[in-house]
Amino acid sequence: MKKCIIIANGQKPSKTVLNFLTKKNYNTIFCADGGANHAYSLKIIPDFIIGDLDSINKKVLEYYSNKCKIIKYKSQYSTDVEKCLKYAIRKGFTEAILLAATGDRLDHSFCNLGIVLKFYDSIKIKIVHQKSFLFAASGNIKFQTIKDEQISIYGFNSKTKITSHGLKYPLKNTALPFGVKESTSNSATGSLVRLKITRGKVFVIRQFEIIKKYGFI
Repeated sequence: MKKCIIIANGQKPSKTVLNFLTKKNYNTIFCADGGANHAYSLKIIPDFIIGDLDSINKKVLEYYSNKCKIIKYKSQYSTDVEKCLKYAIRKGFTEAILLAATGDRLDHSFCNLGIVLKFYDSIKIKIVHQKSFLFAASGNIKFQTIKDEQISIYGFNSKTKITSHGLKYPLKNTALPFGVKESTSNSATGSLVRLKITRGKVFVIRQFEIIKKYGFI
């Protein structure tokens, strides 16, 4: 499984998170245009800088010009994050962690959440933002946890049904249509959570510090 990190242009990620992820074999780093400004300030050398290059600072572009592969795509029909993902997929990557996906632009944040669903069948995308770890899920899944980890689940329509095992507030063939019903701050009762998701996808949001501390990644 080829794994990569994509640094977007939202709130700057921490060097600690980047170091942790690279140790977990997410050791290829893409910067989506202005995400390279974050890489520069964190003093890291990405493998790729991809985008229309209208957000990267001039001095950053010059600095990286002979240090990594820089690819300019002029198309305005996809975001810079999407351009990175399409390139990563062509190169055989099957899993990506998206950093700096959220920040002070709600439209960009919302778009990046949608991208997790949009590319679901091509590459598994996870978003790490401060205390949160988000991924999309469908079908039967299970993951290791610890008692009392907060786990939130969000669906998108009334057709998608979720059944859970290992949550304090169990879901029994329950729909969680967005804007109508949700499972926020549910919590694990033991060391394993199982979800059965039919007829669609859901977002699962976990506590990143617990995932990091116990190596659940």
